[in-house]
Amino acid sequence: MVKAYAQEYTYKHPWERVTSASWKKFADPENKRTLSHILEVDTLNHKLDTSSGKLYTTRAITVNAPGPWFIRRIIRQDVCHCVESTVVDAKARSMQLSTHNISLEKFIEVEEKIRYDPHPDNPKGWTICRQETSIRIKPLSALASMAEKVEQKCAEKFVQNSAKGREVMERICKYLEAESRGISA
Repeated sequence: MVKAYAQEYTYKHPWERVTSASWKKFADPENKRTLSHILEVDTLNHKLDTSSGKLYTTRAITVNAPGPWFIRRIIRQDVCHCVESTVVDAKARSMQLSTHNISLEKFIEVEEKIRYDPHPDNPKGWTICRQETSIRIKPLSALASMAEKVEQKCAEKFVQNSAKGREVMERICKYLEAESRGISA
């Protein structure tokens, strides 16, 4: 079984500001309280392809293990390590992030894709964020109803964490907006 969901969110900020906020959301100590499920973020590499103008970045992200407490007790692990690959195409004004877990893969597979593009209704002023997440509990596949319940709990936690991420992004965007106007926040 696989639990998948998609979300769309409109930031009423230009693409350049939203993508800048995306890079800053894990760095600000104030955001660590809101994003308490994120334990550590390390940039592994980044490369600018000068011919295409695209920026490629890979980051390692350590998070609190997803799912209900009893699953963490069974797998005897409280953290999960993930890899995030990002491609920013400044010419096309597109930012794509793809994240998947590299630990706990015997138990759970999680893949998240996020894309930021100028909003079609207001391309200069707004940004549309499209997020797709899929969660698959592996060893419980034979017990479909149990797997479905665990996947649902994981999905609910991911939805809550997505809302926290949007809250942080909005706060950073407002700060960047004030900063661009010469107003200190």
